[in-house]
Amino acid sequence: MRQWTVDAFASAPFMGNPACVVEPFDEWPDAGWMQSLAKENNQAETAFLLRTAEPARFGLRWFTPGMEVDLCGHATLGSAHVLLSELGLEAGAVTFDSRSGPLIVRRAGDGYEMDFPADPPRRTGPVAGLAEALGVEPVEVWAGRYLVAVLTDAAAVHAVRPDLRAVAAIQGEAGELGQVIVCAAADPADAVDVVDRFFAPGCGVDEDPATGSAHCILGPLYADRLGRSTVRFRQVFPGRGGDLETETRGDRVLLRGRAVTVIESRLRL
Repeated sequence: MRQWTVDAFASAPFMGNPACVVEPFDEWPDAGWMQSLAKENNQAETAFLLRTAEPARFGLRWFTPGMEVDLCGHATLGSAHVLLSELGLEAGAVTFDSRSGPLIVRRAGDGYEMDFPADPPRRTGPVAGLAEALGVEPVEVWAGRYLVAVLTDAAAVHAVRPDLRAVAAIQGEAGELGQVIVCAAADPADAVDVVDRFFAPGCGVDEDPATGSAHCILGPLYADRLGRSTVRFRQVFPGRGGDLETETRGDRVLLRGRAVTVIESRLRL
């Protein structure tokens, strides 16, 4: 059984967000086995694929080292990359059946475009303990699946050094516990519109390098703020980071990015 490690939302190796993608199964393995392999891999997500009667349609499940999750952008991008670029699937698009409904990924130039559900956030009041957990006072707080803390500028986003144990206990009006985005407008000279980071100790990931699901929230937020549907983001995880482009279309968000395979391995299981 083969497994690939793919750097998603990356134009070169050792950038973006690594995900492990396991060769497709004919039936789902035991959930405990999948969780054990995800813990062994110790990447933010391990993706598991299930063949269906349709050659370009697969079941898809994602596991962090600590739990199964409902949505993961970078491991979906990695899964499509494995199917289309490593396994030679000949299809214009791949559909994944997931806990978040059907997710469609197609080639787009030298990268990929993913069709995900939008998660427009709502503005909330101050969240008790959030400023202390982040070490900085947010200018605004929004809530979707995750909390969003808007900071004063890009330098403040780069400088955040959170108390992760404190972040893990914060939820506010967000749908998920212990998962917080920090963001701000990029510097005028930068090639993107927004910089952001994502801290997710609530699901076993201290800081994620490049997060598709977070941009299902940020895409609609900044599309509305900037007055245009397409927004360019850079997730500025120290030492890695990734580039994503979003296009908000009603209740859907198109997420665009590239992917690079860095490891092909064989599981002795």
